[in-house]
Amino acid sequence: MSVSELFEPAWKRICEHEGAFFKTEGGRWFTYRVDGDALRPSHSDVRIPRSDLEIAFPMLPVPAAKLNKHVRGPAFVWAVLHDPRIAAGQW
Repeated sequence: MSVSELFEPAWKRICEHEGAFFKTEGGRWFTYRVDGDALRPSHSDVRIPRSDLEIAFPMLPVPAAKLNKHVRGPAFVWAVLHDPRIAAGQW
């Protein structure tokens, strides 16, 4: 099974929680909207493609700082993927 296939249930949960509040490791609250295959966090101009979330997925759980070299919007990626609503007890 590919990473993309393994990530699909998490992506579904990410889409279901569009507009909900999430908190970065540094304590900053934000929401996001799903724009096709990307996230658009509030308070930022960054567009985070689903592929960046898939890159981070096999590393979970991961310190936020480790994502800096791998994805756009690492603080947002960390916050979304580590949120209990998205992790669903799987990592």
